[in-house]
Amino acid sequence: MLKKIIIAMMLMTTTALAEYNLIVPQKPSGGTSVWAQIVVKEWEKHLGEKINLIYKPGARDQLGPNEFQNKLRFNDKTILVSHGGNGISYLVEPVDYNYLDWESIGQMNLNIIVGAKKETDVLNGPIQFSAGSGMTPEIMAIVQLLTGPKKNYLDTWEYKITWVKGMSGSERRLAFRRGDLNATRENPAAYKKHVMPVIEQGDAFTWFHHGLLNVETGKHDNDPNFEEPTFEALYEEMWGVAPEGDFYDAYRLVKSWRDALQKAFWVNKGNPNKDKLVEALNKMISDPESVAAIEAKVGKYNWRVGSEGDKAVKTLKSFITPGALKTLTDFGKNQLGYNTVYKEQLLK
Repeated sequence: MLKKIIIAMMLMTTTALAEYNLIVPQKPSGGTSVWAQIVVKEWEKHLGEKINLIYKPGARDQLGPNEFQNKLRFNDKTILVSHGGNGISYLVEPVDYNYLDWESIGQMNLNIIVGAKKETDVLNGPIQFSAGSGMTPEIMAIVQLLTGPKKNYLDTWEYKITWVKGMSGSERRLAFRRGDLNATRENPAAYKKHVMPVIEQGDAFTWFHHGLLNVETGKHDNDPNFEEPTFEALYEEMWGVAPEGDFYDAYRLVKSWRDALQKAFWVNKGNPNKDKLVEALNKMISDPESVAAIEAKVGKYNWRVGSEGDKAVKTLKSFITPGALKTLTDFGKNQLGYNTVYKEQLLK
């Protein structure tokens, strides 16, 4: 009897050791958590091993990446999924984690879409928008659209923008439906769920989106899921010139780090399981059934797998210039009210 118990325990231990742990820096109901649940269900089919989702919310979603950086990444069976807010925090907050210490397994090249209520004056404002660190690229884009090339964006901020603090995601969505906010933003899956019904009722429209990072050119391509223009295209249509200057460079920096790494899987550098994980992910995105299951919830978006993800980080790093980083830090501290710090070490 004792022998049977010992054998059973050994089998249980072996099974546990064969499973992967995916660190998710949110509660199970968070946007990245829901995305990970959808993708992992399909990824497991091609990996042939279980992937356990370990939720580590806290510290404004920095707890999970910080723990991964300091301890968890050294376990070869541990993966991290990061989101866009982690990318923003990396640029302007004193976090522990460092993308350059990790290797990419895969990144879905996603977008953020901005919608507005039907009666919104998108030429002159005012714009009522919910605060949040993840909203930084959207409010910077809106400020530029309302300012143009020859005016001071600080005047636009003071007289045309209402930055509404203290709203949760559900409160923000309700406020938009009611008209207390006249603009909002969502990732593709959430936009389909929360904003499109308002548009279909005739009470709102899609204003613009940020586009999809092209790793080769460093520019942002059109999103095939939306007919509406990217921010850059809309700005040029409105003002007759392309956006430029330190404020635009700061916008491009923060939106690129946020969106390109919005949904990304990572392991520690040198992880011996990397190739196996990459191979399984490649099989997943080549499987029509898996692709259909994911696209039904998220939309049709391409993946950067393996070394393509590492290449994306190098492209993103090239956006970190002194002017862009200083402007982003100052805007975050002085206008948005965040405790940002100028991270000169990122310039190296």
